[in-house]
Amino acid sequence: MAYTCVDYRIGMILAGLRKRLAEGGLTPQEAEETEKEIERLEREMGLD
Repeated sequence: MAYTCVDYRIGMILAGLRKRLAEGGLTPQEAEETEKEIERLEREMGLD
């Protein structure tokens, strides 16, 4: 399977979300929403 620009973009978004989550300082609601978005993107890329 070819690695496309879309795959790269999603990977960069995932990296940013993971970094944001790791840095902390998020409200519980923001952390939960970030985790859900990470899970969604991982499923989309077949990383789950």
